[in-house]
Amino acid sequence: MSDAEAVALSRSAWRFDSPSDEQPSLREVNASITVPKTGLWLRRLFAFMGPGYMVSVGYMDPGNWATDLAGGAQFGYTLLFVIMLSNLMAILLQALAARLGIATGRDLAQACRAYYPRPVNFLLWVACELAIIACDLAEVIGTAIALQLLFGIPLIGGAILTALDAFLVLLLMNKGFRYLEAFVVALLIIIFGCFAIQIFVAAPPAGTILHSMFVPSPQIVTNPTMLYIAIGIIGATVMPHNLYLHSSIVQTRAYERTDAGKRDAIKWATTDSTIALILALFVNASILIVAAVAFHGTGHQDVAEIGQAFELLSPLLGLSIASILFAIALLASGLNSTVTATLAGQIVMEGFLRLRVPQWARRLLTRGIAIVPVVIVTALYGEKGTAQLLVFSQVILSMQLPFAVVPLVQFVSDKKKMGNFAIPRGVAALAWIVAAIILVLNFKLLYDTIAG
Repeated sequence: MSDAEAVALSRSAWRFDSPSDEQPSLREVNASITVPKTGLWLRRLFAFMGPGYMVSVGYMDPGNWATDLAGGAQFGYTLLFVIMLSNLMAILLQALAARLGIATGRDLAQACRAYYPRPVNFLLWVACELAIIACDLAEVIGTAIALQLLFGIPLIGGAILTALDAFLVLLLMNKGFRYLEAFVVALLIIIFGCFAIQIFVAAPPAGTILHSMFVPSPQIVTNPTMLYIAIGIIGATVMPHNLYLHSSIVQTRAYERTDAGKRDAIKWATTDSTIALILALFVNASILIVAAVAFHGTGHQDVAEIGQAFELLSPLLGLSIASILFAIALLASGLNSTVTATLAGQIVMEGFLRLRVPQWARRLLTRGIAIVPVVIVTALYGEKGTAQLLVFSQVILSMQLPFAVVPLVQFVSDKKKMGNFAIPRGVAALAWIVAAIILVLNFKLLYDTIAG
């Protein structure tokens, strides 16, 4: 089969209600960033760098902090294997999402709308919106806690202030997509730097860390409490809405929309996201390692709240600025996650419903839905209630994962839809194994919850 025939077959396999009025994903920035056709490989890589780092934000958002802190404090380094496993899953799934977006010119939401019947699409849309709300819930809580720790602002006031970030995103988007990416990368550097200092001071045993990261413990599955946190880590790491986001924002590059141009774009986009997610692995592992050194090894295994960690870090690590660095990184994480949640919400709504809503209105609506439960829980149960709500939001995220992972793997494995860009059978088998692991863990969590 020739390339032209494969592309024609790929296009004919997608069913749209009105193909003539289909708009490109994030059309205001689609193909807006120039990509050099020649030059050094580093120059070409730099042109494609950005989407991967925006996606990596979701893998180190405030929701990760709660699950990683709880895991490190209670079980030491044991759950490092789960962080490594979930990050490897993320690298594979994000590469598949980038491939889908570049090869077909459609994001995952648009692909679902093209292929699935309307009731299934509605279910997938609802599941994705729940995931975005759960993610936003974590951002509100994390940002509010950071504002309280750094500036003494009450949790309820901090939660309400987070509504203002809608205008920050709007301002950056109006300046251009590269400005948005630069903002994200700048905050990622702050997060990375804060944890690099803490890891240096904590001086954890390298041998134990490597063993825990690559050799799983049976307790991860047999211990219900450990499994609950492990699933929370997977839910916090492999973010369902990030698959929709990545399949869209890779199309901001003005690569040649030919088979050769797409193959080149897939290569660079995959490299970009892999490097960025390795950075996310460092941050996630650092949170758990710092918690293990500071809390698990000093008799503070009950530390599960960010506020507790802030109070104890400096005295336990023997570094006066450790707690401040922790809170600064948390604030940067919350602000960064705002960008990706806003874009993901826009992509999902446009892709599934073809409904365009002003960014500020969409952001305020999503953020409002997240702020209300935070304010209520904080008023009724205080900081302990928000900490439990934070971990619970990550388990909700994990429960939504199959609704994004299964369609993605199905699409990129199908030669009728992807043509020559369909993934090889070996990669497809690995992707289905990842999807199966996610499904099994979620069913196990449901069973344990129902069985009490």
